[in-house]
Amino acid sequence: MAGYLFALEQYDRSPGADEEMPAFGTPGCRLVAAVRLPTDDVVIALVEGPDAEVVAAAAAAAAWRVDRLIPARWIHPPRNGPDNPDLTKEA
Repeated sequence: MAGYLFALEQYDRSPGADEEMPAFGTPGCRLVAAVRLPTDDVVIALVEGPDAEVVAAAAAAAAWRVDRLIPARWIHPPRNGPDNPDLTKEA
């Protein structure tokens, strides 16, 4: 997938709300990873897409509230594996 990496942040998550992270199912946009920082009550999702507008639209379509969306870049990308064969490509 040709695209750029974006970080989506969501603040003030209710307890247990991160068990069901909605998938980003739009063409040209995919959810790469999501992590919860329980101490700060923040969820950060890494999403690959062609531009910020497409990523924001994909998040809205997945009913995922976005409090902040910013460009990101890999410092150390995840390793390839059976579930993520192309994650080492830097966008």
